[in-house]
Amino acid sequence: MKLVLVSAVALIDDRGRILLAQRPEGKSLAGLWEFPGGKIEPGESPETALVRELAEELGIVVDPADLTPLTFASHAYDSFHLMMPLFACRRWTGTPTGREGQALDWAEVGALESYPMPPADLPLLPSLRAIL
Repeated sequence: MKLVLVSAVALIDDRGRILLAQRPEGKSLAGLWEFPGGKIEPGESPETALVRELAEELGIVVDPADLTPLTFASHAYDSFHLMMPLFACRRWTGTPTGREGQALDWAEVGALESYPMPPADLPLLPSLRAIL
């Protein structure tokens, strides 16, 4: 089974809310809410990939030093196995905007379960609750 490496972030605003992005139509798992991020390209660290993805997808600038490792997901989908470190980040420059047509929402930590999420994201929620 193919191993896919993805890096994701819980962007946490000054009110303790977490930014979620909705997967757009035409992509796998369309309509589900997830933590922003993306695939780690060859030669990239998880942090470097995340900084690149956040600039491309959300139009924000993040210093790798502001990414705090939080937890990770390991999940077997039908055609691949996903490994995804999740970082927490409380500092960035710019206003997050869905630059690839994805909807964004700032979610209260207690409301995260009300968002339909990919199976790999669900086990990450207890670690988020523990820090907020």
